[in-house]
Amino acid sequence: MKIAITADPSIPVPPELYGGIERIIDLLITEFLAKGNSVTLFAHRDSKVSCDLVPYHSSSYRGDASIYNGWQVNKTLLSRQYDVIHCFGRLAYILPLLPAGIPKLVSYQREPTIRQVKRAVRLSKKNTLAFTGCSNYITDQIAPFAQTSTVYNAIDVKKYLPNYTVSEDAPLVFLGRIEPIKGTHLAIDIALKSGKKLIIAGNVPTNEQSYFNDFVKPHLGEQIEYIGEVNDIQKAQLLQNASAMLMPIQWNEPFGIVMIEAMACGTPVLGIGRGAVPEVVVNEVTGFIASEASELAQLVQLVPKIDRRLVRRHVEENFSSRKIADQYLEIYHNLIKQRADG
Repeated sequence: MKIAITADPSIPVPPELYGGIERIIDLLITEFLAKGNSVTLFAHRDSKVSCDLVPYHSSSYRGDASIYNGWQVNKTLLSRQYDVIHCFGRLAYILPLLPAGIPKLVSYQREPTIRQVKRAVRLSKKNTLAFTGCSNYITDQIAPFAQTSTVYNAIDVKKYLPNYTVSEDAPLVFLGRIEPIKGTHLAIDIALKSGKKLIIAGNVPTNEQSYFNDFVKPHLGEQIEYIGEVNDIQKAQLLQNASAMLMPIQWNEPFGIVMIEAMACGTPVLGIGRGAVPEVVVNEVTGFIASEASELAQLVQLVPKIDRRLVRRHVEENFSSRKIADQYLEIYHNLIKQRADG
C-alpha cells in the first residue's frame, strides 16, 4: 500500500526525549516498510525516518504557520495517489480532504474533541472515514458518533532488556512530567510511607516550576532523588533496575506508554485505576491497581510476589510494534474495501 501519515509539527519523529505519539509513528513506519509498503510522513523538519519525509514549513501551531502547514499537507496529498491517509496530527490539516474519496483514519492518543469528530463525520464522504483510540477509554467516547476501534500503543520490545532479579533494596521509580495530574507528590508519599528509595525522572514544565519547588524539592535527599529528564537508554536502565514503577495519576490517562516500557523490563507497575490503567496493567499479575495512593503504599510490600517474567510476557503478547502495525494494516484494508463496496 501507499500510505500517508501526518504527525503534529512540533516534535521530530522519533523524538530524542518527550514524545510518545512520535515514537508510535516511528515504530509504525519501520514495520510498514518491512512489510513492503510505501510511506510518506508529514512531520517536523528534523525528523529522521527511513520513509519519504515532507517537512512542515513551521513547527508552530499558530496563525499563518498553521494555515501554511495545512495547505502543504493538502497540496501534497492531492498531487499524489495514496491508498490511505492516517492522521496522528491535527485534524484541521486534512479537513479539505474529508469530502474526497480516499480512505482516511484518524487516531486519537489524547482525549477526543467530540465536536470535531461530529464535524469530520458530517464533512466526510460516506465510508471513507474511521477513527481509532489508543485505549477503550478513548474509543468508548468516540463510538457513539463514528466508526471506531481500539488499537493500543506499543513499543519495540527488543529495545528493552528484562531484568528478572532485582535486589531487595531496588528503588521505586516515577517517570513522567513533574506535575500534579501525574501525581509526583503522591509517588513521594508512597515511598516515604513504604520506606523505599524513590528515583524521579522527567521534565518540569515551565508552568509547574512552583509545584516542583513546593511539593518535590523539599523531599529530595538520600531517600528521594530527582535525576531530571532521561533519554531512551537511560530510561531503560532506570526501569530495569527498579523494584516497581509508580503511576499515581490524578487524571484519566489515555494510555501511558511508560507503563509498557516498565513492564517490558519485567518491572511491575503500581497505578491508580483511572483512564486506561486497568486496560494496561493486569492487577496482581503485572502490578497492582488501587483507587488511592495510600492503598498503593501498602501494596509496595507485595511487589516481590510478582513474577517479572510474566510481566515481560504480557507486553510481548499485547503491546509489540508488530502487533499494532498488523492491526492498523487490517483497518486500512477494511477501509479500502469499504470504500470500494460503496
